[in-house]
Amino acid sequence: MKAELVQLARSLISNPDILVNMVSRRVRQLGLGYRPLVPVDPTMTFMDVALKEICEKKLVFEEVTDEEGGATRRKTARRKRA
Repeated sequence: MKAELVQLARSLISNPDILVNMVSRRVRQLGLGYRPLVPVDPTMTFMDVALKEICEKKLVFEEVTDEEGGATRRKTARRKRA
């Protein structure tokens, strides 16, 4: 795990619990064979790939507010490729 990727991802996602959940979910997906959204070096681990995707804003986090009740849901979404 590269410390600079962690620091940059931490600056984008302020809540560490959400960051951990985003990374762990994406690491699980990569382990199952999902394709990375960013160019990958052979020396990078799945965790490095997930953090790099967050740093390059390929994985984003948004809070969705229910219009009727005002309840807040949290959602992780992938950005569409250009």
